[in-house]
Amino acid sequence: MNQSEKDELSAKRLQENLSKIKNTILVLSGKGGVGKSTVATNIAISLAKAGKKVGLMDIDIHGPSIPIILGMENEKPQATSEEEIIPINYQDMLKVISIGFLLDSQSDAVIWRGPLKHGVIRQFLSDVKWGELDYLIVDSPPGTGDEPLSIAQMLGKGAKAVLVTTPQKVSTEDVRKSITFCRQLNLEIIGVVENMAGFVCPKCGKETKIFKSGGGKYLEDKMNVKLLGSIPIDPAIVETTDDGIPYLLKYDASPASQEFAKVIKPLLTLDK
Repeated sequence: MNQSEKDELSAKRLQENLSKIKNTILVLSGKGGVGKSTVATNIAISLAKAGKKVGLMDIDIHGPSIPIILGMENEKPQATSEEEIIPINYQDMLKVISIGFLLDSQSDAVIWRGPLKHGVIRQFLSDVKWGELDYLIVDSPPGTGDEPLSIAQMLGKGAKAVLVTTPQKVSTEDVRKSITFCRQLNLEIIGVVENMAGFVCPKCGKETKIFKSGGGKYLEDKMNVKLLGSIPIDPAIVETTDDGIPYLLKYDASPASQEFAKVIKPLLTLDK
């Protein structure tokens, strides 16, 4: 098969895959370190617990976190005879793909320029056998560079975005850039999730605003985006992430879990 035929096959598979996915949702942030991958994973888990067919695609090429969060660092995807990739099945809840599954070692560095990153993201969309999905959640790296731009352009009309921030100004100002990015690409914004919104002491019950407060409300008012929920700091989120267990599978009655339930409500009402 020559390159032209390969390109034609890839384009055909891309359209076939997208036609079987009802909703594609990009989880974005202009700022690193806001817990975006944790939010993306738990949104995917929450949707799966609601009975939806969900895929989770990690396109953070240089710092893939999804395999660690799901405790799947040693998993390797298989290929079919038609050279398609079978995504990793997480507890019959999620279909998952990440560059982290393709590395020989978790310490390997991916040193790629834009075209190579664009190519692997396209492969994740065209060559992975996603099948019928209600939602494909895409965990993007921070910023407005190659990866978010590539995935937004490939998905085209109908793709939507959820933005993640923490309360402090250094985060919200960067997330404002992501909001502008979405609007320039005609990418519908479902809303913003404020992560690390406060810490409630489990002993005394007193709440401490470690990273100030109101960042999500500020973006709602200033940039006219909906605040979907404010996720409090819970040491159990760190514990479960390090243990490779999605937080919502272990602490489904906690205040943070209740906020995640609020976050997915607008997602559950999306039309195709």
